[in-house]
Amino acid sequence: MASLDSEAPLLLPRGSRKEEDGEGERGEAAAGKVRHPWLRCRCLVGGDGWWREATAEAGRLFALAAPMIAVALLQLMMQLISTVMVGHLGEVALAGAAIANSLTNVSGFSVLMGLACGLETICGQAYGAEQYHKLALYMYRSIIVLLLVSVPIAILWVFIPEVLPLIGQQPEIASEAGKYALWLIPGLFAFTVAQCLSKFLQTQSLIFPMVLSSSITLALFIPLCWFMVYKAGMGNAGAALSVSICDWVEVTVLGLYIVLSPSCEKTRAPLTWEAFRGIGSFLRLAVPSALMICLEWWSYELLVLLSGILPNPALETSVLSICISTVVLVYNLPHGIGTAASVRVSNELGAGNPGGACLVVEVALSVILCSAVLVSVTLLALRHFIGIAFSNEEEVINYVTRMVPILSISVITDSLQGVLSGVSRGCGWQHLGAYVNLGAFYLVGVPVALFLGFAMHLGGMGFWMGMVAGGATQVTLLSVITAMTNWAKMAEKARDRVFEERILTQAV
Repeated sequence: MASLDSEAPLLLPRGSRKEEDGEGERGEAAAGKVRHPWLRCRCLVGGDGWWREATAEAGRLFALAAPMIAVALLQLMMQLISTVMVGHLGEVALAGAAIANSLTNVSGFSVLMGLACGLETICGQAYGAEQYHKLALYMYRSIIVLLLVSVPIAILWVFIPEVLPLIGQQPEIASEAGKYALWLIPGLFAFTVAQCLSKFLQTQSLIFPMVLSSSITLALFIPLCWFMVYKAGMGNAGAALSVSICDWVEVTVLGLYIVLSPSCEKTRAPLTWEAFRGIGSFLRLAVPSALMICLEWWSYELLVLLSGILPNPALETSVLSICISTVVLVYNLPHGIGTAASVRVSNELGAGNPGGACLVVEVALSVILCSAVLVSVTLLALRHFIGIAFSNEEEVINYVTRMVPILSISVITDSLQGVLSGVSRGCGWQHLGAYVNLGAFYLVGVPVALFLGFAMHLGGMGFWMGMVAGGATQVTLLSVITAMTNWAKMAEKARDRVFEERILTQAV
């Protein structure tokens, strides 16, 4: 076990160690403890040099973000197609699938997705530090942890048909939701592995295989879902089974790429018992990452559920669902840029280049702010048409039109949040992000939403105003934390994190 770390050559970042360095400094560097001059933040404040570096960094971010946006859109298309096909089976089947999707997202997929985000920190920083052999180790470790977490989640999903009637859901809808969730269980484990494989590739800026796997999966899903739902007579269970099968197809494509592609030659390694060690250090990053994602995700789901007890619940629930669908579609842009920022920040910190990490943050925030304003203005210009795309009911269309100005504000806050959250994952201060989301949404957002929605009788519009207040609080706090970040210290922590296991192994 010890040979994997102890015999691996130490590869310091480019330009970090010169030939004239003393032996004492070399010894410190081997332990990952050296404080080099390059740890000083070198972020430029203006002039032609800054613009050249910023333009080059914007190009690198775009090269990462564009494929990530494509991947997110392809995955969203699969969900939309599934909903459309199930929708033709009738209201009960559609309601069951919708409830099952909501419950499985809240109780399972969001948790696993958040846990896997811990890899963005450790894999990205290890890659920046040129400790390539550690990426596979971290990937195996995350797969082990997430598969173990998937077991109780799968057991929970089995009991969905029994739980839903206890909270007032109609038995026939509960039965349909239970069937849908049951057939999603095989895909749950595939989703777990796919998330870890994707993060492994993503932190190396290898986005093409993710686009390839998503494209193949979508191309297979359309005919498969149609056959399972209509020809095989499985109904909404057929749609869920199709999702599960395609999740395993995605795992197969990504796995084959990692095993066969020369692009992964430096980072792939066989599974060893070393993967079972250091699980605690992974969880220290993974759990806060999951909380960051889940706390925000759950707050929106909570408001959708609470909209069912507002006056005219059908109208309020429909409008909130349309607003969330619109935001999810638009959020693909900040999600892609935020993920790219996470990769670039973690790589630069791992390479001991705090100035580069600082520049990434400046450029990413500049790009997303301009993009968010453009998208927000576009939504305002199209406010009379957005409702028409989702409904034929004039009451729903008019309500959505009134909601769009508030929605356009939330687009700006969500966009900034997407990038700032990516920065937090790249730095490794997800624990602060978790506290921020807890305070922003559960001490500000949800209480304000409930006050405006119920006490002020604003209904769904009051709910969304509350979430805008929560989002604004979240962005403000994350901005303050980012502005106060000591990038040189972040680079030191990244180096300590990357070499932590090496030191412990050598001590043993």
